[in-house]
Amino acid sequence: MRRENVYSALIYIIILIAVIIMIGPFWWMFTTSFKPSGEIFTYPPPIFPKEFTFSNYEFMWTAAPFGIFWFNSLLIASVVTLAVVFITSFAGYAFARLDFKGKRILFYLLLASLTGPGFALLIPTFFVINAAGLYNTYLAIILPYIGWNIALPTLIIRAFFEKIPSSLEDMAKIDGCSTFTIYRKIMLPLVMPGLITIGIFTWMYTWDELAWAITATSSMDMRTMPAGMTLFQTQYFALWGPLTAAATFGVLPSIILFIVLQKYFRPTLVITGIK
Repeated sequence: MRRENVYSALIYIIILIAVIIMIGPFWWMFTTSFKPSGEIFTYPPPIFPKEFTFSNYEFMWTAAPFGIFWFNSLLIASVVTLAVVFITSFAGYAFARLDFKGKRILFYLLLASLTGPGFALLIPTFFVINAAGLYNTYLAIILPYIGWNIALPTLIIRAFFEKIPSSLEDMAKIDGCSTFTIYRKIMLPLVMPGLITIGIFTWMYTWDELAWAITATSSMDMRTMPAGMTLFQTQYFALWGPLTAAATFGVLPSIILFIVLQKYFRPTLVITGIK
């Protein structure tokens, strides 16, 4: 056997082991959600449930308002993602292609905003939201999420705009295109993979965030999926079947989103690495 074939076989074996290690916990969670309580702790654990049951999902659905939790997370994550992509596309284009007064200072302030710990913003943000009368509302969750997700995506999309040859912009100016027309019809389509990647990361952060979701809300009607699952786990900490059912229900949207948009996500990683 040639040495190259041996190396290729070893690489595939390592990748297979890594995939099993990463997927294993998710598979255990998914299959456990369909197991009856007497089968959950059998050893060795079966790869597939011997007896499928939906009782865990029925208990989860009736014990807590997961429909409301899921709707809140879906609404908040969608609004935050669209807002962040919209704002950072303008900001990234401005930092990469435009010259304006105070550009360097604003850019340094943007970099400085990434240096502080995120938890340090919880208390001052809470006082601001409470003073504005927004506590326990959708805006109390959405506005801070948008602000906290502006800096890094702006830097990422700025790198994409800088990679575009300036000759395209020059030819558009010769044809009489305005700055906004150049941005909308020429630049924006070229950086669409980067915007989709930013959208995926923003969605996953917003969907999974817990600390601020609990701090900014107090009623069950305003809880998001992570906050609702935390309360559910506190009340039913020993019921592994319903707990894994709730976890499966909560993680599915992010998995589906990543699978649907992965064809845009992978080219973006390659371009970013080259940059």
